Amino acid sequence: MPNETPRRTFAIISHPDAGKTTLTEKVLLLGGGIRSAGTVKGKKSGKYATSDWMEIEKQRGISVTSSVMQLLYKDIQINILDTPGHQDFSEDTYRTLTAVDTAVMVIDSVKGIEAQTLKLFKVCRMRGIPILTFINKLDREGKEPLDLLSEIEETLEMDTFPMNWPIGTGKRLKGIYSIPDDTVEFYNESHEREILPYKEVTKLEDYEQEALEEEIMLLEEAGNDFTMEKVLNGTLTPVFFGSALSNFGVQSFLDQFVKLAAEPQARKASGELVPPTSPDFSGFIFKIQANMNPNHRDRIAFLRVCSGSFERGMEVTLSRSGKKMKLNQSHSFFASDRETVEKAYPGDIVGLYDSGNFQVGDTIVGGNTRIQYEEMPQFPPEKFAKVTAKNALKHKQYHKGIEQLVQEGTIQLYKTPYFEDYIIGAVGELQFQVFEYRMKNEYKVDIEFNHMTHELARWVTKGKVTEDMTDSRKMLVNDQQGRSVLLFQNEFALRWFQDKHPDMELSTGWEILE
Repeated sequence: MPNETPRRTFAIISHPDAGKTTLTEKVLLLGGGIRSAGTVKGKKSGKYATSDWMEIEKQRGISVTSSVMQLLYKDIQINILDTPGHQDFSEDTYRTLTAVDTAVMVIDSVKGIEAQTLKLFKVCRMRGIPILTFINKLDREGKEPLDLLSEIEETLEMDTFPMNWPIGTGKRLKGIYSIPDDTVEFYNESHEREILPYKEVTKLEDYEQEALEEEIMLLEEAGNDFTMEKVLNGTLTPVFFGSALSNFGVQSFLDQFVKLAAEPQARKASGELVPPTSPDFSGFIFKIQANMNPNHRDRIAFLRVCSGSFERGMEVTLSRSGKKMKLNQSHSFFASDRETVEKAYPGDIVGLYDSGNFQVGDTIVGGNTRIQYEEMPQFPPEKFAKVTAKNALKHKQYHKGIEQLVQEGTIQLYKTPYFEDYIIGAVGELQFQVFEYRMKNEYKVDIEFNHMTHELARWVTKGKVTEDMTDSRKMLVNDQQGRSVLLFQNEFALRWFQDKHPDMELSTGWEILE
């Protein structure tokens, strides 16, 4: 697509089952990206979510890895990064958020704000990412709309501005009133779109019209003022009501999204802001995915273009090592489907074939520029297990599988100092299951876990750990960079260690990168 085409790059975030993947499907459907929307529940029909390309995702009906999809809507190129909702894969989501300019937060109208929503929201705030909110499942009996707005404002500490307003909810749902253009979109079982100017509406009962007018008046008098400045600096979220499953309110949301979402933003590198208008090419790797093509066992590094323009075959420099290389194999994606990319511009996501050169967080630059974009966030695991191959003769495939899956960031790897036993660290149990599944199916290696009782990882940032400081409750290991990490059984063991060794300084890993 030409450089003149505006770009909007965003991720959809939510708690599991809030409807994130369904909303992604309907956006793709409206943008002409797919002919019929799959559903993560529809296993009997053989339909799966378009963004769920991995075999285990199709079997489980969950998203376990971020997907990248691109479509053209109203002359704007939209780059969608669908993220895993399940908290066990939150680190993949955190890294994906570094590559977007806007986040769409999906909230279940029945449950309101849930733990994972809050966690992901905090990452967006930390990175200054503007947030648009889609309150889903309006056709179910849920919380009152005003209560949902209050919950967002109190829990997330940001202002809200409803872009539309429900006329009834659940079984009483009649439609939504669009505040910017004074129209009503009617809800019907056939899911056909019907919109009328408000002054021409005759379908509403008198009490419904009165209730709507009272609520709109209340919002005008007591609500927040809308400014794009507040949206873009992340202090106000435009709120949309709808039902992704019924495709109700989704097109209205998409029409407004292209107006409200942030353009590609300047990004911090080597202490300075690099604007997208800079003529020098630069970008960073935010994700690596092995075996997207099961026939070729390939490995793709996902690059966010930040400045200048990318051209296939161009010579670039890897900032970390100073190594020069040519980027001959480049792809755009629609989940696992791909097309060769000849050119790409700031905001675009390009998949680069990787033979092992790249790491998550790498900066790639053109010309003589030498900059380094900010490091990726890393989070301490909460579950640990020693891992071994059941068949010692498969050690080559075993080491290759672990190396590639660790580089993807799906799990973290630690080694014991003397015997170099492998210890896998994960945020949640599901990560172990996916790791085991992929080792077996992609690398043909059966593995065995010996689950540990340790729950906390702390990086040693000052001081040296000696043998007499460790025991069964606190264990010394090394991470991938060779840094010393202490694994503790629980908070009590951690506090005991800190009281006993006040000169030692420990970090959760996040602080190292902040």
